[in-house]
Amino acid sequence: MAMAMNVSSACFCVSSNRRSVNRVRGVASEDFAASKIKEDKVQLGGSDLEVTRLGIGAWSWGDTSYWNNFEWDDKKMKAAKAAFDTSVDCGITFFDTAEVYGSRFSFGAINSETLLGRFIKDRKVKDPEVEVAVATKYAALPWRLGRQSVLAALKESLNRLGLSSVELYQLHWPGIWGNEGYIDGLGDAVEQGLVKAVGVSNYSESRLRAAYEKLKKRGIPLASNQVNYSLIYRAPEENGVKAACDELGVTLIAYSPIAQGGFLVLASCSKSSLGCSICNCRCSWGSARTRKLQVQDLRIVKLHGVLTGKYTPENPPSGPRGQIYTPEFLTKLQPLLNSIKEIGQNYSKTPTQVVLNWLVAQENVVPIPGAKNAEQAEEFAGALGWRLTSDEINELRSLALEIKPVIGFPVEKL
Repeated sequence: MAMAMNVSSACFCVSSNRRSVNRVRGVASEDFAASKIKEDKVQLGGSDLEVTRLGIGAWSWGDTSYWNNFEWDDKKMKAAKAAFDTSVDCGITFFDTAEVYGSRFSFGAINSETLLGRFIKDRKVKDPEVEVAVATKYAALPWRLGRQSVLAALKESLNRLGLSSVELYQLHWPGIWGNEGYIDGLGDAVEQGLVKAVGVSNYSESRLRAAYEKLKKRGIPLASNQVNYSLIYRAPEENGVKAACDELGVTLIAYSPIAQGGFLVLASCSKSSLGCSICNCRCSWGSARTRKLQVQDLRIVKLHGVLTGKYTPENPPSGPRGQIYTPEFLTKLQPLLNSIKEIGQNYSKTPTQVVLNWLVAQENVVPIPGAKNAEQAEEFAGALGWRLTSDEINELRSLALEIKPVIGFPVEKL
């Protein structure tokens, strides 16, 4: 396969028992890699905001609803902080959170915004010049109405973050009603200096265009649309969202970029033997409860990074996940995984780094994989500083076309 020049962006750890000269070289390599990532930023849509080509999702931080085996403790706290610090060390300074991550309605949870704010504060103590771009999101809950609800929620988020403003504020999903008021609220937030840029999330093409035009009338650019997008979930390409983003100059922020972090909720309604996918959500509110179902049995299936090659036909996942990643599914996936692995070996990169690089290569895309520890953060950073060839990009896409798409977020179709 054709090879491309690459500048490694991995952050190298330096052992204390190495000679001084090796320590100097290790630090120099780390500083060089981090500086390359910091310098290689992209403009978010038509806004003035620039962010690193890859961000870090903080959905799991403090969460006890879906992540962390339903519990949060000091060990996980330290791991999350290490993920933050390592990301910054590696030059990745764009972090995405939301008011519903680590919801107060989840027993033992700590709000993700609160944790991110603490991590930033601690980092600035030792590195006052560090610049971190924070993105958070407004939950369009049914009882929230009008532009003032957006401003009120934003101010609560800022309080938890310990910041006077954030770089990007997004509508987490389209509301059942009141969407025009929500867009007005985004515009108000910009004009009041509470945010540098605004975006949406899980918006269909039609909703995206409507939001873009409404903000445009006020001279405010719609900076981004955050949607589920990965090599094996390419709905944004098929439903017109990616093309609309490219046309309008709106950056596509890709969550679940390595096909991790999605959820298939299987439930049984008290009125029927319902065995369907109710939602595939990214927050504590998008559950069967919000559909007012009388759920007798609720099983949540995590879609752990299947593109990392963790599972094989001989070693499928156990429990409910096995209903998705069956031996048959994994058998069909093997040619794609084998190609990802082979390409990665040519660049000395992991499968995770290859699939993230594939997304970056789609242009106008900023992936935000979730990092729970320093090791994951360091691996994600290694997806930058090099580039797949056109032949490799097309080969992976061709193989991915043979895979049945995983389930996405239902509101994408609204």
